[in-house]
Amino acid sequence: MPAPLLVAESLTAGYGRIDILHGVSLSVAANEIVSIIGPNGAGKSTAFKTIVGLLTPRTGRVLFNGEEITGLRPDLVLRRGLAYVPQGRIVFPQMTALENLEMGGFIERDGERLAAALERVYTLFPILHERRRQKAGTMSGGEQQMVAMGRALMTHPRLILLDEPSLGLAPKFVTLIFEKLVEMKATGYTLMLVEQNATRALAIADRAYVLELGKNRFEGPGPELLVDPEVKRLYLGG
Repeated sequence: MPAPLLVAESLTAGYGRIDILHGVSLSVAANEIVSIIGPNGAGKSTAFKTIVGLLTPRTGRVLFNGEEITGLRPDLVLRRGLAYVPQGRIVFPQMTALENLEMGGFIERDGERLAAALERVYTLFPILHERRRQKAGTMSGGEQQMVAMGRALMTHPRLILLDEPSLGLAPKFVTLIFEKLVEMKATGYTLMLVEQNATRALAIADRAYVLELGKNRFEGPGPELLVDPEVKRLYLGG
């Protein structure tokens, strides 16, 4: 495996006095899709919040592009090239799709780079170009998720963390979102996703991790974990 772009080492973190993560370690190399699966309460979202600086770990460290970013403010993490798409399709409902995308590029001062980023978003999500004047709050759940993902691309990120990108979407949009994730990788993006749809997440993953009770349980190539009898029995309902 090439040198990792992101390394999270032995993270212990949580909320207040309650630790959710107990020594979790994760990594992703450039141009990989890495999926993180596991039951509710396993610490998947907490791991992402710790990586991007929304939580400060009690122990462990986070390295991005060879530099330590442990506990760095989220806006400073973003400026390093690490974008985060939280779960819940968070958009600015009274703003248009275009205005939402422009908000995503708030740290970019170069007009040409902004225009290039917007063009890449529209190439990946043509519907957003069609609906660019529509208020985001009136769009479907799947379209809002595309707005949220497109907004993360506006900073030319080196790595994108996506927390539950398919959660609560109609089946046709679930399929579309996973197709777009594969397309994003093909165009050069590096992706790490937390996903409750474990079967689909493993199917597209170069590598994957299974977390349980805030600890690493399994890791390996996504297709291998997909057919692993123990993983299937415990997490894939088979």
